[in-house]
Amino acid sequence: MADKHASDCTDGPNPGPQVLDARTRDKVRATISEHGPLTAGAVASLLGLTPAAVRRHLDALSEQGAIEEREPATAGGAGRGRGRPARAYVLSAAGHTGMGSDYDHVATSALRFLADHAGADAVGEFARQRSAELEQRYAAQLTAAGDDVTVRADALAAALIADGFAASTRPVGQGTPLAGVQLCQGHCPVQHVAAEFPQFCDAETDAFSRLLGVHVQRLATLAHGEHVCTTFIPLSVVHATTSDERPSR
Repeated sequence: MADKHASDCTDGPNPGPQVLDARTRDKVRATISEHGPLTAGAVASLLGLTPAAVRRHLDALSEQGAIEEREPATAGGAGRGRGRPARAYVLSAAGHTGMGSDYDHVATSALRFLADHAGADAVGEFARQRSAELEQRYAAQLTAAGDDVTVRADALAAALIADGFAASTRPVGQGTPLAGVQLCQGHCPVQHVAAEFPQFCDAETDAFSRLLGVHVQRLATLAHGEHVCTTFIPLSVVHATTSDERPSR
């Protein structure tokens, strides 16, 4: 359906330069959301644009407060060596808000009401029900991916992208006992709700463990101020537990 709508858009008059400029800027912001931290050169390579064109959009997004500078990601923690490091960018808190909707405030208010009148357990139950629905939607896609954890992780990322999570996967710790896959979510539709109600992050993590068949570990979240939600997925099969079954620390 998405392809059909995309082709329908090309049947009308050609959009003006301002519209095309805005679309390109949105692509730059979405790319940074999904893959950041990214340098101007990296964005240009991913989108097939010139670095000069990308820098113009980066400057505009910086002025809007939609992105902010962050230390560029390097393989294995290696530095760039001598010279001035290239500037890398991630979405700012305001940038994430711009990708959301006014429904965030309504949802947060509703959950506050639920917590006040039915207690925190009711919020947790609601979060688990929401994640169970997500799990049910994704189950067939992950089952079709087979038993390989890496392939299943890619299938999970694809399912999350379809739900607006700007997800991607990256191999980590290759050749070591800690080899695994890092699942990154550069945008979360419930970020602002989860910032106040972490039950949503816990329930989602438990659902990921069950879907993948391994015990995953949430390393960072947008809700807690990080620029991306990061989940470590081990390649070795471990019994998938829930947050209620994990030993307290």
